[in-house]
Formats: sequence, structure tokens, C-alpha cells
Amino acid sequence: MMSKTELMFAPDVVRLIHSVRNQRIILDADLAGLYGVPTKRLNEQYRRNLDRFPADFAFQLTLEEWAALRSQIAALTSDPNLKSQFATSSLSHGGRRKLPVAFTEHGALMAANILNSPRAVAMSVYVIRAFVKMREDVAANAAILRRLAEIDKTLLVHDVTLREILQKLRPLLEPPPQPPKPEIGFHVKEDAVRYRVRKKN
Repeated sequence: MMSKTELMFAPDVVRLIHSVRNQRIILDADLAGLYGVPTKRLNEQYRRNLDRFPADFAFQLTLEEWAALRSQIAALTSDPNLKSQFATSSLSHGGRRKLPVAFTEHGALMAANILNSPRAVAMSVYVIRAFVKMREDVAANAAILRRLAEIDKTLLVHDVTLREILQKLRPLLEPPPQPPKPEIGFHVKEDAVRYRVRKKN
């Protein structure tokens, strides 16, 4: 029976989950640590049971994927020793010589099944919960982004409508023209002569 201090809860496991090939994965070394087995043993069981691990359950990282993932992990960690380890090791994660295996949510559960140890079975619950939490967070973020896009579109429509209303109101809002200033002094202005002079025949 494991003590409470040995168990990692979902928020702690979440930090071990990464994104590769548009999939959420956990690396073999991290999964082995959670399940309380050496990484070598986990990978041996994985290779012996490849028929249980299709590509959407587990896959080996390429050198480019591993280099990119190492950079991301090193950038996210605040531990300078860990950053140094990632920078100096050729494949990192304990100076390993083989590229790591990435396990998806289903692959992590399958790994617990083939290891068949009490700790692996117990910890697989927390691993699955961590994957579910990340999925829910992504869904929530997507919903927020969708709502923001709708608001932005609505504001744009309102902005166009308000601009049209303002253009129609602008002439009404302008002050009336100033009346002509009265001229100083006495002036007689006649449009036509009032009296006609008859010509003599």
C-alpha cells in the first residue's frame, strides 16, 4: 500500500504532459517514475507488447521532435541544474542513448496494465485524470476563444451601424449657419425706380 506522500495528484502530473504530433503525451521516463519502475523495464514491456500499442497509444520520438521538446521543457523549468542537464546531454533525460517513447492517454493506461503492479494501477488513475483535466482546459479555452470571436464580430457589426447613424446625424448636430451681420449706418436699397418719367411726344 502506498503512502500519501508517494502519490502524485492530477495537477502534479499535468506538468509532465506535453504536446507532440498534435497529441498529448507523457514521456517514458516520467511515466516510469510515476509507475515506480525503471525506464528500461517500461520500454522492454512496451517493445514486447507492440501489438497492444498502436500509433495512437505510443510512438518513439524522432531526433527533431526530442530536440524541440527538450527546448520547451528547459524553457519552462526554473531549475538551473535541470536547464544545464538539458543543454549538455546529447539525448538528455539521464544521459539516455535511445530516443524516448511517448505514451498517449490510452498508452499510459495500457502500460499500467502490462506492468501489472499495484503502484502502476494506482498511479494510472492520476495519469488519466491529468489527461482529462488538460482536455477540459483546452475545451474551455476553445469555448472562450469562440465566444470572444463572436463578441468581436458583434462589435464590428455594431461599429459599422453606429458609423452609419453618426454620418446621418452629423448634419443635424452641426450648428445652424450664422445670420448676416447688420451693416452700420443708413442705407437705401431700391431694386427698381419707383417713378417713371413719361417722354413727351
